[in-house]
Amino acid sequence: MDDPARPHLVIVGGGFAGLWATRGLASAPLRITLVDRCNHHLFQPLLYQVATAGLSSPDIAAPLRHILRGQRNVEVRLGDVVGLDPAARSLALADGGRLGYDYLLLASGARHAYFGHDAWESHAPGLKTLDDALEMRRRILYAFERAEATDDPEERAAWLHVAVIGGGPTGVELAGTLAEIARHTLKREFRRIDPSSARIRLIEAGPRVLSSFPESLSEAARRQLERLGVEVVTGQAVAAIDDRGYRIGEQAHAARTVLWAAGVAASPLGALLDAPRDRAGRVIVEPDLSVPGHPEIFIAGDLASVQQDGKPVPGVAPAAKQMGRHVAAAVRARVAQRPATTFRYRDFGNLATIGRMAAVVDLHGLRLSGLLAWWFWLAAHVFFLIGFRNRLIVLVN
Repeated sequence: MDDPARPHLVIVGGGFAGLWATRGLASAPLRITLVDRCNHHLFQPLLYQVATAGLSSPDIAAPLRHILRGQRNVEVRLGDVVGLDPAARSLALADGGRLGYDYLLLASGARHAYFGHDAWESHAPGLKTLDDALEMRRRILYAFERAEATDDPEERAAWLHVAVIGGGPTGVELAGTLAEIARHTLKREFRRIDPSSARIRLIEAGPRVLSSFPESLSEAARRQLERLGVEVVTGQAVAAIDDRGYRIGEQAHAARTVLWAAGVAASPLGALLDAPRDRAGRVIVEPDLSVPGHPEIFIAGDLASVQQDGKPVPGVAPAAKQMGRHVAAAVRARVAQRPATTFRYRDFGNLATIGRMAAVVDLHGLRLSGLLAWWFWLAAHVFFLIGFRNRLIVLVN
């Protein structure tokens, strides 16, 4: 670490926002402490590939210490923040330690939201961390094993019924990949069951999947999913989930594997601040991403509620990276006693993959679907992975 007399910036969260802010301050006259409950940076857009056994954990995760090994003004600390005292400018950690700061960036992301039905979580895991992905993978593969082992036709059908709740990008990617696994990857690996008979259902409460995309691309995604064998259900919300399956309206469906991709809520760290929050728990920030009344505290990524041109900035990786870079510039301005500029999000478009050789791309007028869109999606994701080794392995796989 550099001179201890230099201002101290604490960054909570080593995701896209936190890491891009840290790297943006490589030459700044600051001491930086990056705190995260995990010791790795996770490329979340490909997390569903780990959940469906397409990639292994190291392919999409890189140690934070390794990424930042050449940045001399940074110290990485493994820890879980449980308390915040803005008046004293200090953080409390779960291990009993405390961290003082001159400037603070909270970029701790989001977690699953079950819309008031928290009991569903144990029956329908979500997908935010490597642990989530590995648990999801375990349940998926275990379902095929149990189907192979049972002689009861109804029980076998229940084990071969996989429901994905939520028709956003994560749900669409999960459902499409699961259909490919059942119909291609596992085709000759079982003796008593036909994996291709698995029933993959994608359930979306809204009128269409991929609602953030133009309607034409949403319809293209639906057609591609159905060609893969996914049953797409829209306009119907799940009313109950338990260890036997789920219910839509009054109709119960036996399914031993239910996966959640329907909603997220901001990290609980936002509640530690005396600041306005939106319905999802995100902190409503000033135009420069600082907290109202606390110009030394910044919020970025999924924890920040930002309005631009009358619309919310989406909780996607490009937005988090841009926020991280902006906070780096804002902290430099604070240190130099200059005013920070207003954050402006540059929307480069939306990408979603449905399966191998199938995707949709919306680039402000340029709309692609199918094979060409899939190549574009692949190139974009491989390009933004951290580290050459990761890019090469993901591209080959």
